[in-house]
Amino acid sequence: MKCTFTILLLTISLTIFIYPSCAQSSVHPPDQDFHLYLLIGQSNMAGRGKTDTTRKPADTRILMLDSTGKFVPATDPVHYDKKEAGVGPGISFAQHMLAANPKIKIGLIPAAVGGTSIQRWVPGGYDSVTHTHPYDDAMARAKEAMKYGVLKGILWHQGEANSSDFQDSPGYIFLLRQLIQSIRTTFHMPQLPVTIGELGYFRPAFVNFNAMLKAVPDSISFTNIVSAKGLQHKGDNTHFNAESARALGKRFAAGMKALQQINRK
Repeated sequence: MKCTFTILLLTISLTIFIYPSCAQSSVHPPDQDFHLYLLIGQSNMAGRGKTDTTRKPADTRILMLDSTGKFVPATDPVHYDKKEAGVGPGISFAQHMLAANPKIKIGLIPAAVGGTSIQRWVPGGYDSVTHTHPYDDAMARAKEAMKYGVLKGILWHQGEANSSDFQDSPGYIFLLRQLIQSIRTTFHMPQLPVTIGELGYFRPAFVNFNAMLKAVPDSISFTNIVSAKGLQHKGDNTHFNAESARALGKRFAAGMKALQQINRK
């Protein structure tokens, strides 16, 4: 009996060695037409606009990675960082990206965490309010998503928590450069496009912060800034209303397409 078992093991081992593709037949490569985008930052990326239950049914070509790590049809709220999560720029962004290439599907990877400063977006960084590790959690979710599709870019909207320190612009840009370099290194994608959204022009501190952001593209390669001029808050002087969040998503799409066009040259 022991001899028979040994022979069986040897046979299986030889089969795997000679025919490795058979042993991996259940593993499918990522779909090259499934374009993934990582959404990171704080509350205005997560979305705080009022949801509208009368809107059209979800577009089956736009998916989102839910809290359990599964792709499902994307509906607002895309994020789940806090109970007040609502309409953000994500779905609008995906819709306008699809308009340029209807043959693809879009996968949104929501990973923004409301209230987090950029200092929390480092490996091992911890947010005590949400009991999350923003950077580490985002990387884990992106890696899970990349089993199914191809990471095409990052949307970053953050700064309200750092806006009172806008005089220290070199410090903020330094931390943002470190964050982007860390993500690009992790995924071996040195030219991964990163589109950065301005804060709303609601407060003087936000306006000054936006002025500082203008230096980012010259400091960090393959990045650009999308404007928030003309966008409105929902009454709290901080968060975009649903209409403005969707308008910002359209601007994010224009910024992302511009960076991707540069990469094709």
